[in-house]
Amino acid sequence: MKRLPAKFAAIPVLLGLALLGAVLLPGCGHVDRSRAVIVWEQMDPGEQDFFDAHVAEFRQRHPEFADFAIERVHYRVEDLQTQFQTAALAYGGPNLVYGPADKVGPYSIMGLLMPVEELLPQAEIDRFTPDALPVLAGHVYGLPDQVGNHLTLVANLALVDSVAVDTDTWLEQLRAATVDRDGDGKPDQYGLVFNLLEPFWLVPWLGGFGGWVMDDALAPTLDTPAMTGALQFLSDLKRERVVPLECDYPLADTIFKEGRAAYIINGPWSWQGYREAGLDIALAPIPMVSATGLWPAPMTSAKCYSVNRYLDPATRECTAALLQWLTSAEVQTNLARGLGVMPADMAAARNPEIQADPAQVASRRQIEKGRLMPIVPEMRAIWDAMRPAYQSVMNGELAPADAAREMQQRAATMIERMRE
Repeated sequence: MKRLPAKFAAIPVLLGLALLGAVLLPGCGHVDRSRAVIVWEQMDPGEQDFFDAHVAEFRQRHPEFADFAIERVHYRVEDLQTQFQTAALAYGGPNLVYGPADKVGPYSIMGLLMPVEELLPQAEIDRFTPDALPVLAGHVYGLPDQVGNHLTLVANLALVDSVAVDTDTWLEQLRAATVDRDGDGKPDQYGLVFNLLEPFWLVPWLGGFGGWVMDDALAPTLDTPAMTGALQFLSDLKRERVVPLECDYPLADTIFKEGRAAYIINGPWSWQGYREAGLDIALAPIPMVSATGLWPAPMTSAKCYSVNRYLDPATRECTAALLQWLTSAEVQTNLARGLGVMPADMAAARNPEIQADPAQVASRRQIEKGRLMPIVPEMRAIWDAMRPAYQSVMNGELAPADAAREMQQRAATMIERMRE
């Protein structure tokens, strides 16, 4: 078994054993890791349903693994990384961890992931779109079941006659669609809803004002006129009351599903849920920024299954077979049909049915305007540096220029400490 990196070698063995028992499957008691293949994930409910159905089919196809338990454990987005790092550092945790490819950077630098080529033949890796594979230092650290994972403008066609192409036209629509029906000073219907807390929703606008999160040397580039402009634009949306004063992801999702918003900015994981809620929706690129003539550039990435470096050897064969199946062309085609996500398997992506699907066409239009999310460890520091300052701007506690400066200072400090 590979030794832990030197900076973590001082973790006491007793602590490691305690953590293994505590975090392997919270609330589920002791699990024999030699007879269980465990997947930790941050999937949305629709993705979870498909995962469970695909595991059931795996059971039917692979009776040779009938003696193995296959467990899915859900974590909130902000908790999964910490939980996996804690467990894997104690030689425990799941066999597979699932999430956006940017998590690969922090995991791999800590020595927590097994390169996929150590588990599966090269032919399995070669069937994926190269840009979808999380590659660091020549090693592949995950296999994707979808590519994109990007934000797109979603219009409620009951409230919108035509989807705006530029922000000047869009703002006129947002003002007209924001309605206070009972006169209590609080809108009952909004022009736009989106997650006001997470910087993932800020990044497209950073691109629309001509900026990006880091340079080629992986140094943060946050204290820029582009960041100030993006923050000011989003702050102005709130000042004009075309978005809720407070809005996290669940609230935005609920308001839109209830038909009380003309637009939402959200990703492919959400689109089928809106259709199932009875909404007639249209997908389109986030509107071009009229002041700059630039299109917002949402980050694009794959969502991947990565392999725990410290998985129990007795589960290796079953883990490999499950990983192959969950990322197979058949499974990815099912996900594309059911959720509207784009396949990362090249054969699935070439399927004429998928190529012609209107949601896929709209999704590709947005991806063409996006930028690939860096999977380097520095990206995690930049997310963590952006979050509090972004929230402070949206809460009215910090001016955009001051927030950009604070983001830069915080990111530079965090990256410097990370590299020590």
